Amino acid sequence: MFKLFREIGKAGDATVGYPFEPLDLPDGFRGKPEHNEKLCIVCGACAIACPANAITMELDDEQAYQTWDISYGRCIFCGRCQEVCPVFAIKLTKDFELAVLNKADLSESCAYETAKCKRCGKPYAVAKEVEYARKVLTSVGGPAAADVEMLDLCLACRRKADALTFQEQARPKGGAR
Repeated sequence: MFKLFREIGKAGDATVGYPFEPLDLPDGFRGKPEHNEKLCIVCGACAIACPANAITMELDDEQAYQTWDISYGRCIFCGRCQEVCPVFAIKLTKDFELAVLNKADLSESCAYETAKCKRCGKPYAVAKEVEYARKVLTSVGGPAAADVEMLDLCLACRRKADALTFQEQARPKGGAR
């Protein structure tokens, strides 16, 4: 019998000592998604791609702020949000111990200010998204950069501005045909 115990002692542990010592996680482990609100442009790609609807976005009643919200209780840690984010604002961490005493602690949210139309004053998009589009268009240059001022208008005012521009271009020059 002592011989058996000696052999078992030589073999060592067959399992990991996880609860009592840290667990060594492999590269590519998908844990809790971490949202960087400074990088986020509030494009909504993550909310659209989330199969569990853990990420939601909604406007407040006055339409002054767009709220980005994630519920870790619904999250299935699939990594789609990280894959589709164009500015890498979401990163999956190795954190998987999400036990809490209060269900409200399983969610995070942040609010982003909406941009208002320069002509009519109605909110039309998130200000960070408009600024990101402005930076992209100016960096590209060419004809795309010429319409940067149109980013400050809502869709209805853009249509009116385009219609007026089209009418001015269609008029014959010099008054006679």
